[in-house]
Amino acid sequence: MRVAMIGSGYVGLVSGACFADFGHEVCCVDKDPSKIEALEAGRMPIYEPGLEDLVRRNVAQRRLTFATDLGEAVARADAVFIAVGTPSRRGDGHADLSYVTGAAREIAHAMRGFTVVVTKSTVPVGTGDEVERIIREERPDADFAVVSNPEFLREGAAITDFKRPDRIVVGAEEERAAEVMREVYRPLYLNHSPILVTSRRTAELTKYAANAFLATKITFINEMADLCEKVGANVQDVARGIGLDNRIGPKFLHAGPGYGGSCFPKDTLALIKTAQDAECPVRIVETVAAVNDQRKRAMGRKVVAACGGAVRGKRVALLGLTFKPNTDDMRDAPSIAIAQALQDGGADVVAYDPEGMEQAKKVLDGIAYADDAYSCAEGADALVLVTEWDAFRALDLERLKRIMAAPVFVDLRNVYRPEEVREAGFSYTSVGRV
Repeated sequence: MRVAMIGSGYVGLVSGACFADFGHEVCCVDKDPSKIEALEAGRMPIYEPGLEDLVRRNVAQRRLTFATDLGEAVARADAVFIAVGTPSRRGDGHADLSYVTGAAREIAHAMRGFTVVVTKSTVPVGTGDEVERIIREERPDADFAVVSNPEFLREGAAITDFKRPDRIVVGAEEERAAEVMREVYRPLYLNHSPILVTSRRTAELTKYAANAFLATKITFINEMADLCEKVGANVQDVARGIGLDNRIGPKFLHAGPGYGGSCFPKDTLALIKTAQDAECPVRIVETVAAVNDQRKRAMGRKVVAACGGAVRGKRVALLGLTFKPNTDDMRDAPSIAIAQALQDGGADVVAYDPEGMEQAKKVLDGIAYADDAYSCAEGADALVLVTEWDAFRALDLERLKRIMAAPVFVDLRNVYRPEEVREAGFSYTSVGRV
């Protein structure tokens, strides 16, 4: 099939490259000419394991192309996916749909023949209705259907998630649109990936509900970690104990400094606003968002406490800046609030991240950057493991102790065994363990 992907950011580029790898003919469109030029030259605008090879392979096979003008791509397409940004709107927290509605207007004038317009972007309930209204208003004669097809990709594992999904959710109001979507996803359906066809509004809400539930699991285990520290329990054992219950499951039960990234903070806030507008507040989600925001700053205070209650004039080294490993995404990363809290306390902050430092420089002021973990730790009064990159999982503790000014190790991801670090001569602090 012929697919046009409007937006070549994280979701659009990964989805477009994977569709092309299925054998579809895909054109990824983006208004940023520098991004398209870089993609055509084989340079990725984001870091995602395996993406560069996937893109290059499908470009070489001429199944994947790039463009700045959506006209030709949409005119030839059987399905047009809208995968543009929906950031939180300043002032009220609602999702900003200006890019979605702008794309809908352009698509309306470019369509030829029956076209399925698919919202891949995460959008509030009712957005599909608005997209349909806009297209109908712009092109009363157009033959089209609007479908919701939310993405469930984890940064760092997006290609695997796309090709081996737990489910594919399609919100369609007419059967011929659902049939086009089944054909688009046929390679996955043959591998028994379930396709759940719902109403359009149900599909839109499903995405927000999924992210809110996962954010709730993270926040719940973080609060249990705080309680463990007070009563002398071990949060990792608590997580295992409840995670072995099939009704709960083990995923997203890893205590840490709070969730971040491009999805959970934005989507929980958008769901809260949608529910408030519907006069049906989601109080659990409201609390989750508030607790998570507070936790990030609290992790900065945790580091200060580990340093004896004061960090003024001390050098604090942060290992990891991105909100999770295997991405360069700094959006709402816990490291931002942690670094700011340390700076507010008078610390000199130095950091190292395998992939995220260029992005970090855009959001963090006044910190120094190192070339690797050991140069970051050299002369530091405290070492803080913020993001659990594989490169930080087997550090040479003896070497660290020799090069650091003071042997203080704060492990916000519980990567290390407490007894091992303490035996190496460190004052060791983790999360939810004593």
